[in-house]
Amino acid sequence: MEEDDVTIREQNFHSQVREYIICFLLFAVLYIVSYCIITRYKRKSDDHEDEDAVVNRISLYLCTFTLAVSGGAVFLLPFSIISNEILLSFPRSYYIQWLNGSLIHGLWNLVSLFSNLCLFVLMPFAYFFLESEGFAGSKKGIKARILETFVMLFLLALLILGIVWVASALIDNDAASMESLYDLWEFYLPYLYSCISLMGGLLLLMCTPVGLSRMFTVMGQLLVKPTILEDLDEQIYCIHLQEEALQRRLNGSSSHTYTRGSFAQQLNKELDNIRNQRNKLERRKKASIWEKNLLYPIVMLILLSGTTISVLMVALNILYLLVDETAMPKGSTDRGIGNTSLSTFGVAQAVLEIILMFYLMVSSVVGFYSLRVFKGLTPRKDDTTMTTIIGCCVSILVLSSALPVMSRTLGITRFDLLGDFGRFNWLGNFYIVLSYNLLFAVATTLSLVRKFTSAVREELLKALGLDKLQLSNSPTDPESGKLSANGHQKTL
Repeated sequence: MEEDDVTIREQNFHSQVREYIICFLLFAVLYIVSYCIITRYKRKSDDHEDEDAVVNRISLYLCTFTLAVSGGAVFLLPFSIISNEILLSFPRSYYIQWLNGSLIHGLWNLVSLFSNLCLFVLMPFAYFFLESEGFAGSKKGIKARILETFVMLFLLALLILGIVWVASALIDNDAASMESLYDLWEFYLPYLYSCISLMGGLLLLMCTPVGLSRMFTVMGQLLVKPTILEDLDEQIYCIHLQEEALQRRLNGSSSHTYTRGSFAQQLNKELDNIRNQRNKLERRKKASIWEKNLLYPIVMLILLSGTTISVLMVALNILYLLVDETAMPKGSTDRGIGNTSLSTFGVAQAVLEIILMFYLMVSSVVGFYSLRVFKGLTPRKDDTTMTTIIGCCVSILVLSSALPVMSRTLGITRFDLLGDFGRFNWLGNFYIVLSYNLLFAVATTLSLVRKFTSAVREELLKALGLDKLQLSNSPTDPESGKLSANGHQKTL
C-alpha cells in the first residue's frame, strides 16, 4: 500500500511539473510574438539611458505581458475544443496523455487570474508610472515615481471598491447580500470582473457587426480587384503627369521664401497621395491573372459565407433559448475533458466553430478601430506612444477576455465555460442573453445590408441630383489640386 501511495504521489508530481512546463512554453511563445508586435509599432526612442528610458522599458514589458495574456484568452476556447475532439479520436494514445482535463482547467484559471491582474494592477501601474514625476518637494528619481504610482493605485482601488459597494448595495438590499458586501475576495473581485466582462461583451456587441461589414473594405484594399473596363496604362499616365506637375510646383515654391511653410507642406502631402495612387495602380497592373480574377472573388465569398453562417447560428441559438433551458450559457467544474463530443458533426463542426471564433475576434478588432470614438488608439508603425500602446493593450484584453463568453452566449459553440469564466452573474439572466443574441443578429444584418446597398444608394442620389448637395458643402481650390468630395484627384 505504501509503495502504491508513493507511486501515485510521484505520478501527481510529474503531472504537475509537466503542466507547469507546458503552460510556461505556451506563454513564452505568446510573449515573444507580443513583444515583436509591440516593438513594430512602438515609437523609436534615443539610445541613451536615462530615467524616462527605464520607465518606458518597464511599461513595455508590462504591455507585452498583457498582450500575451490577451492572446491566451483568444486561443483558450479553440484550444479546449480541439483538445476535446483529439481526446475523443485518440483516447488511448501514449503521445497525447499530457492533454487532459487538469491541464485545460489550469489554463482557464491562469488566463482568468492573469486577466484580472493585468486589468486591475499592471496596466494602471504602467499608465501611472509612465505619467508620474514624483511628489512636489521630494527628490526626483525612479523611487519617487514608484511611490507616486502606488499612491495613485491605492486611491484608484478605493474609488473602484466604493463604486462597486454602492452599486451592489443598491441592486441587492437583502440581508445575505449586505453581509457579502464585507467579503473582499469572494464577493468584490468576482462581482467586479463580472461587470467588466459584461462591458466587454457590450463592446464586442458594438464592434463586431461594424467589423464584419468593414472586413470587406479592408480586404478590398489589401487584395487586387478585378480589372473590368479599365485602362490602367492611361490612369498611370495621368497620375504620372499630375506627379510631374506637383513636383515642378514644389521646386518652384522652394525658390521663393514667401511661399514656404504650410503651402509647401500641403504640396508634399498631395504629392505623397499621388505617389500612393500610382503605386496601387502599378501593383494592379503587375498582378497575375489568377490574383486579379480568382483570389479576390474567393476571399469575398469566404467573408460573406462566414458572416452568413454566424448570423444563422445566432438565429438558431435564439430558437434554442426559447424552447430549451440547456441552451443557456453556464459554467462547468467537470474535469472530464474528452468524454463526449459537444459538436453535432464532430471534428468538422469543431473546426468550423474555431474558424468562426477567430473571424469574430479579428472583425471585432477591425470594428473597434473603425469606430470614431477609438480611432485615436489606432497604432502606427514606429510612431505609437507608450500611452497609446497601453490603451490598445487594455482594449484588446477586454475584447479577448469577453470572446469565450460571447462565443458561448451566441451559440457559436456548446463548450461550457470553465473556471471563473462561468461564474459571471449575468450569464444566468435569460432576458440579457436573449437580448444579446437579438441585438447581435439585427445589428449584423443591418450592417451587411447597409454595406451592400451603399452603391445602389449612391446611384439613386446621383439620379435625384442630391449628390450635388454634398459637393457644394466641400469647396476645393482648383489650383492646389486638392481631392474633391467624390475622392478623385483634379487635373492640374
